[in-house]
Amino acid sequence: MLQKPDTMSGWQGDVPKMIKGAFLGLMFSVASVGFAQENPLAGAIDIHVHTAPDSTPRSIDAIDLARLAKGRGIRGLVLKNHYEPTASLAYIVRKEVPGIEVFGGIDLNLSVGGMNPSAVEHMAAITGGFGRFVWMATYDSENQVRYSKQHRPFVRIARNGQLVPEAKAVIAVIEKHNLVMATGHSSAEEDLMLVREAKAEGVQHMVVTHAMLRPTHMSEAQMLEAANMGAYIEFVYNGLIGAGKEYNFEDYAKAIRYVGVNHCILSSDMGQPGNPLHTDGLTSFYAGLRGQGFTQAEIDRMAKENPARLIGLQ
Repeated sequence: MLQKPDTMSGWQGDVPKMIKGAFLGLMFSVASVGFAQENPLAGAIDIHVHTAPDSTPRSIDAIDLARLAKGRGIRGLVLKNHYEPTASLAYIVRKEVPGIEVFGGIDLNLSVGGMNPSAVEHMAAITGGFGRFVWMATYDSENQVRYSKQHRPFVRIARNGQLVPEAKAVIAVIEKHNLVMATGHSSAEEDLMLVREAKAEGVQHMVVTHAMLRPTHMSEAQMLEAANMGAYIEFVYNGLIGAGKEYNFEDYAKAIRYVGVNHCILSSDMGQPGNPLHTDGLTSFYAGLRGQGFTQAEIDRMAKENPARLIGLQ
């Protein structure tokens, strides 16, 4: 604890008060710098956010998360729901919590008609223009259904090594409205087909959804191939903890180094009951990667700059 100047060793009562005050101010300044910790979340954008309302249990609702995230310095959130479009929710959240960039999108599962270009058109037209993401099918994708050994209807992306016409029509709508194409739970081979087609159609914003995780399991070479075609590769904290854990920080670090930080995005994929909240998950994610030797500038590139470029905020 800092003592008053006139009781500190070496100080005498006849020392001018101005000098003592300046010295004390300097001492407090140094102490403040020493104890202050940089906020690692300042300016971050989380492109993979699960919240209530949802048909799946979630740990927090979208408005409360936006308030929490704004208070922690986060710049933006992308609200994801596997079965309901979130562009309208993004509009409401922005109105309730001004000062944070909130976006939504549509996940092309069976609940919205699967590979449905009309659904994408309507999502893009929602008031405010905050519907930016189009996730190819996730839990209803053919790849996910077969991986889970389920016997039920699914959404087909490709047949005989070629994208189905409906998938190409969706990509055309994505290009028309300058949206983000996210690959969902497609297979690694399907992801590459999607990215290749999107690039050929002139889509400017692409991301491979948690490329390393099941049921996609992209190899490092496949991730690099997608990155070289202009897609960002997403790494999510959810793959390191809880029921979704498949990898450790060393695995992620190796893959990120192979692909290159300029092509990678860090997001939470949080919102599951029992897991940390999104803000705490991101803080732990960044700290773990720093422990693997990534610099703050590299983490900022993956957590702030790359997602901003993906969404079109830069």
